[in-house]
Amino acid sequence: MKKVITKNLFAVFFSVKKSFKETVFTLVILSTFPLGASALSPGDQVSFKRDVLTLEEMLDEVSSQLKCDVFYSEDEFDGDRKVRLPRRQLSLDELLRVALPPKYSYTIKDGAIVISPVPGDTSRKVSGIVRDENGEALPGVTVLLKGTSTGVTTGPDGRYTLLIPGSYPGTRLIFSFVGMETREVVVDREVIDVVMKLDVTKMEEVVITGYQVIDKKKLTSAVSTVKVKDVMIPGTMSIDQMLQGRVPDMLMMTNSGEVGVAPKIRIRGTSTLVGNREPLWVVDGIIVQDPVPIAPEELNDPDYINRIGNAIAGLNPRDIDRIDVLKDASATAIYGVKAANGVIVITTKKGQIGRPVVNYDFSTTYRRRPRYTDRNINLMNSKQRVEFSKDLVEKHHIYSSGVNLIGYEGLVANLYNGSINYDEFASEVTKLESMNTDWFDLLTEDVFSHQHTLSLSGGSEEIRYYSSIGYAIDNDVIKGNHYERYTAALNVDANVSPKIVASLNLNANIGKREYSEESVNPIDYIYNTSRTIPALDEQGRYVYYNRQYGYQQTFKYNILNELDHSYSHQDNSSVMLTANLRYKATDWLSMQAVFSYSTSNTEQENYLGEQTWYAASLRKSNYGELPQKGDKVENTMPYGGELRKDYTRNNSYTARLQMDISKYFGKEEQHNISANLGYEVNSSKYVGFNRTDRGYYADRGKQFSTINLDDFPYYKDWVQNNVPTISDNLTNMISGYISMSYSYKNYFTLNANTRIDGSNQFGSRSNEKLLPVWSVSGAYNISEHFDIDNKWVNNLALRLSYGYQGNMLNGQSPEMIIKKEPFDTHYNELTSSVSIYPNPDLRWERTSSFNAGLDFSLFNNAVQMNTSYYYKHTKDAFLTKKISSVNGRNEYVVNSGTINNQGFSIDATVSPISNENFRWTLSASYSKVFNEMNTKPEDEQYELEDFLTGNALTKGNAVSTFWSYKFIGLHPQNGGPVFDDMQDRKQELMGLSKYDTYTMVLTPSGQRDPKAQGSITSTFRYKSFRLNFILNYSFGSKIRLFGLYDDGLNFDPEKNVNYEMVNRWRNPGDENHTNIPNIINGSDPASQAYALHWSRGLTGIQMIAENAWTMYDNSDHRVVSGDYLKCSNMSLSYDVPVGKLEKYGISMLTATLSTTNLFDISSKKLKGQTPIQSGFSNTQLSERPTWSLSLSVSF
Repeated sequence: MKKVITKNLFAVFFSVKKSFKETVFTLVILSTFPLGASALSPGDQVSFKRDVLTLEEMLDEVSSQLKCDVFYSEDEFDGDRKVRLPRRQLSLDELLRVALPPKYSYTIKDGAIVISPVPGDTSRKVSGIVRDENGEALPGVTVLLKGTSTGVTTGPDGRYTLLIPGSYPGTRLIFSFVGMETREVVVDREVIDVVMKLDVTKMEEVVITGYQVIDKKKLTSAVSTVKVKDVMIPGTMSIDQMLQGRVPDMLMMTNSGEVGVAPKIRIRGTSTLVGNREPLWVVDGIIVQDPVPIAPEELNDPDYINRIGNAIAGLNPRDIDRIDVLKDASATAIYGVKAANGVIVITTKKGQIGRPVVNYDFSTTYRRRPRYTDRNINLMNSKQRVEFSKDLVEKHHIYSSGVNLIGYEGLVANLYNGSINYDEFASEVTKLESMNTDWFDLLTEDVFSHQHTLSLSGGSEEIRYYSSIGYAIDNDVIKGNHYERYTAALNVDANVSPKIVASLNLNANIGKREYSEESVNPIDYIYNTSRTIPALDEQGRYVYYNRQYGYQQTFKYNILNELDHSYSHQDNSSVMLTANLRYKATDWLSMQAVFSYSTSNTEQENYLGEQTWYAASLRKSNYGELPQKGDKVENTMPYGGELRKDYTRNNSYTARLQMDISKYFGKEEQHNISANLGYEVNSSKYVGFNRTDRGYYADRGKQFSTINLDDFPYYKDWVQNNVPTISDNLTNMISGYISMSYSYKNYFTLNANTRIDGSNQFGSRSNEKLLPVWSVSGAYNISEHFDIDNKWVNNLALRLSYGYQGNMLNGQSPEMIIKKEPFDTHYNELTSSVSIYPNPDLRWERTSSFNAGLDFSLFNNAVQMNTSYYYKHTKDAFLTKKISSVNGRNEYVVNSGTINNQGFSIDATVSPISNENFRWTLSASYSKVFNEMNTKPEDEQYELEDFLTGNALTKGNAVSTFWSYKFIGLHPQNGGPVFDDMQDRKQELMGLSKYDTYTMVLTPSGQRDPKAQGSITSTFRYKSFRLNFILNYSFGSKIRLFGLYDDGLNFDPEKNVNYEMVNRWRNPGDENHTNIPNIINGSDPASQAYALHWSRGLTGIQMIAENAWTMYDNSDHRVVSGDYLKCSNMSLSYDVPVGKLEKYGISMLTATLSTTNLFDISSKKLKGQTPIQSGFSNTQLSERPTWSLSLSVSF
């Protein structure tokens, strides 16, 4: 409500009743920390629907939106005065500075605005023109008399006139404009012209590298920026899972749909062969470490499932503001050798000037479990599996002696040995045919998950703050599996003085993960277990069957019992504190000191109880049976279960001193030189502890059993050799870096970066201990240079860069490292051993990189496109060389690899329709990479299995290329598989190495990593509604189908069979319409040729295969395209109009319905599996469809 008062009413004191939103704020602020801010502040935002309105209309709008009283004198106040706003949303302070006549000022008292004349009886007039760096007039600049609210804004021609009351010596004017550096000028003349410079820290069009904030017009590097609000997917726990297809030149691979699993990320290909290929993660300028140091060979294994999490797994996506991905040498050089695989820079949210805002984000997600009726499940039901077994029995199929005879085969065995008669047999077979045990229903479930984030932000000119607390639980469809996380964040920025700015960032999280024990894989069990096996009897009790362990050893097994008495727990906690102090010496020189400390703790616990099949296999007796004593039975765990524990603690710190220079000079200040010089020290220490104990009872007070070792000699031997291990790894690094740029206006920019990292891990010679990483780059803004700005072309810019990067490999030393060992009872003295063998000739892995980029905008920015091309050449790449064991080791690392990566990317955004009520935005990205290894590895480096799974590196092929047997077809007489395996010219293989043999006999089938990825995003906005969908696609990868003959022809009755076997060869002529081989029984004379490969046992020739059946599973016929197009996310949002929320004290409310993994389009040959599932290893969970409801509300 607006109140009009007379001249003497300014002496009146008044108060207003607190509104609902003020009450909420008060409660929240009391529960966190005091900030001393009032409910109404100069930073409060006011929005308008018109550019021109009267002063009275403007004040009415202020009173309505901010819910405050406005007092002024109607006798002297011209309410009909027209006010032209520089833009439609301004802070209260900026608005009143623009609108009020020069002789008036305002104050805030008890939640009301009081407008009064400026005291004084003398005044003087000051005028001038405000221009930008290019000499263009700047309209809408606020010119304010310092210490008062007296001010004006510049007109369309950049001119201003200000009446300054009084005659005070040292009076100053403050010039401010969004996106520009604020200027403060002494009033020492009547005409004051000002040139304003861009303030890149306040602009949207900037790039944040962690060390610098760069205006995009002066960017010379390949950097992609993503605003998190544009990629946010409700129900997703980690930011990396939201980036698939959204960042050009960044490929992402997921090999499991389980919750909490970290994806594999590759930026511009693979630049190292045996080192870590993952990018570097940076949060608010500080490099963050993985919670557990995972060996590169594990991370690089395409079948490795990272359930531990990566460096940013504990970071709440709701606390993140933006992500900048640094891709070329020019962008990453400032990070040195750690950045050879690219850098992902995360910037968390900061407080903004304005009233305190409380925001609450909530989402609940429904995740659907898999079902046998799903189109990507292709398994036999009970009747089909019984028919398959009948066919085997009727053809007198010979089972191996150790096979587990259950199901139909077990009934046949009982019939033959007289345990049951034929009627009983027929009755039991009928039951089997209708059994159809639903393993998916028993082991998986539809689940709900939810996430909550409560944040508080706001501040003044002196201090800005953002704080949040979060809780999330992500339940998996695999029963018992979930990921639970608590997070907290605090970011405070304070202007200590006009020259000193201090910042404090705190991030903390606690995570709890529950998974099935590693040896108990429910999903793999579901896909591979016959549905004729019962899990429960009619009373709901567990039904056990004998499962084989070793030769002719079987113990009772039920998957539900295994899950009940085993688990895998993981507890994580981490805290990261960063302090930044910046001192601005002059308007062109500033210095900053940064210190960051982080600590993380990870505890992994795996347990297999005494009632499990695993415990029975160690005990050599089923649960409930007394363990046998003595040395006749190899009993290695007489009582209890097995407990494995891994503790990892990481402490790291970073200290940095940096000087920032940005100097403009020239008549029109058209020249600019900027530089960043810094010195950095960082240290990271991992301490680990690992031990395995037996005789543990988790359900009996978490205690260990007391066992007489003499009663169980095998267990005694195990105890004596089971020694806990402790690891203590310290990495220190010292670095110096410099980045320099020269810009002429906004026409062109030249940049050079270099950094030197010191490491004692490389070489004994001094020139090999330090590696300078450097880059040179340039940007040319063609449109600015030729003043191109019309309705056709709005922006045209070219970027070029070239740089030199390095990489290091942990665990190497130029000197021998001796490890002290404990007391040895054999030698009766303390001993030592070689921990690291010397490698004095090892050099840095070096990568040269070229990048070219072209950015342009057309048709009034309706079409925007960014394109880039790159070429990377890596030499001295690390490779492992095998040597004779007489040297004390079997292999060592050498610099002998060469890799080439080249590719291009296109990122386009089109706005076909854009008006006040409706806007349609369509975005698409495409990234392609060509990877090739140009070095032949050691002849005996890789085994046959490495070639078949893609772990072998081969010359002329991409990294992750896998090889297959050359399938010709089926034999027309017996339906057996036929291959081109050089049997008819075996003499050519005599004396060849493993590498030469396998590359000659096998054929490359393609690479497991995709060659291209991208996305298509479409957003429709109509008034308060938003409809958004994202299609992700991936091209160029190949995958192997699930095996049909995992155990050769030993079809274990316990196992299920792929439905493809229904279409197998049965009679001559079937080879014309099927490629599924016939099952050739051992009683068939032709079976010997298929059961034993001709290369087995031959002297002078490497063994090529075990048998024809494993060759078939690993043949090129069983390789299909891994290409897919999937709907990764679709959402519908509604922003409730502010007018409907005001009476509740709510400033913003948004509701969103969304779904993920709704559908995918992939090869029809992928029968029974999805593109992320492959036949190279155990079957993993496919990506599951989800549906989410989320709410975001601000007070």
